[in-house]
Amino acid sequence: MARDKQLTSLGMAALGLLAERSMHPYEMYQLLICRRQDRLVKVKPGTLYHTVGRLAEANLIHAVGTEREGKRPERTSYAILPAGREALEHRLKELLARRASEYPSFPQAVAEAHNLPSGVVVELLHSRLVELGTYLNELDGDAKKMQDKSVPMKFWIESSYQQALTRAEIRWIEQLRADITTGALPWQPHKSNDLMKHSEL
Repeated sequence: MARDKQLTSLGMAALGLLAERSMHPYEMYQLLICRRQDRLVKVKPGTLYHTVGRLAEANLIHAVGTEREGKRPERTSYAILPAGREALEHRLKELLARRASEYPSFPQAVAEAHNLPSGVVVELLHSRLVELGTYLNELDGDAKKMQDKSVPMKFWIESSYQQALTRAEIRWIEQLRADITTGALPWQPHKSNDLMKHSEL
């Protein structure tokens, strides 16, 4: 299987953990949840086990031993191979250096919001602001927990990025709501001939 097909978001997260040290998939799952990586990738035990299996089949990682605790099933630990490190580094360099078109849903909703009455848009944006405020509080709380546990910031630096993005989105939405409410941004129903005129620009 090609290297690019191996490195899904979860595959990259798995390689990143194994680059730290060898571990079994359940330990990897616990660590991803502890570090709140589930905000970045969809993390489920079954999916993670499947991803680890695919990485092993691609010779990016290999099994290094098994262990059993009490009556629990045996757990196989894995370690990253040189090819795995190379694949991880290649994908990281690509993602860090280049802007990818991710087609997020909110910008599309903003682009089409003119199809709704201004009062409805203002109310919906208020609801989004409430959710963003809750999410920001969670991010701030998680960051404090990490600091209190003296977890090196390099393991949760993406949380700082998410905090900055969320604060920026809150400020932008607050300004948009204000502009619509005050009339600084006209929001009257559009006419088909207006759309035709603007499409020619």
